[in-house]
Amino acid sequence: MKLKYLTSILFFLVIMTTADAQKKKEGWVSLFNGKNLDGWKASENEGSFSIENGTLKIAGPRGHLFYMGDVENHEFTDFEFKATVMTKPKANSGLYFHTKFQESGWPSIGYEVQVNNSHTDWKRTGSLYNILDVKETYVKDNEWYTEYIKVEGKRVIVKINDIVVVDYTEPENPLRTDSEAKRTISKGTFAIQAHDPGSVAYYKEIMVRPLK
Repeated sequence: MKLKYLTSILFFLVIMTTADAQKKKEGWVSLFNGKNLDGWKASENEGSFSIENGTLKIAGPRGHLFYMGDVENHEFTDFEFKATVMTKPKANSGLYFHTKFQESGWPSIGYEVQVNNSHTDWKRTGSLYNILDVKETYVKDNEWYTEYIKVEGKRVIVKINDIVVVDYTEPENPLRTDSEAKRTISKGTFAIQAHDPGSVAYYKEIMVRPLK
């Protein structure tokens, strides 16, 4: 009788754990359909962004692809974000969050998380650019990897293939130059960077899980 009771309890726990895991998984929403750029809007050089074999290809002169779709009305506060990324040699790209669409130039609002495994810029993949920079290279060119960003309150966590490379909490009065005055945690959308004509990178499985 006792064994039967314990078996029932274990079965119940397994069901509850599975349901909880499924619930968490279902919280993730795709921002990229792999077919076209629906929901996204490019600044400057639209030709720097294209679809190739179900992936988003970044190649060409400077430009930024902003998410302008329906998820959260493209305005996020607390969230988990992840993308599967592959860089080609000498590529430089980036993932912006809490930013706003602008017609040209480097986004002046929000933070950039670096995508760069072999470019001449020493600030490597996972860096919270110019805020908390990573010198180490955690992944190689020509290989798919996962880049993950979590923002909760004033805390930012960046993981590369599940390795935490940045854990940053924005202070109450962060020191910023005049040109970086708007580079703070607030709210906004995401943007993907095309850095220069020699930089080629690929993105797929671009997902977000709103936390607030």
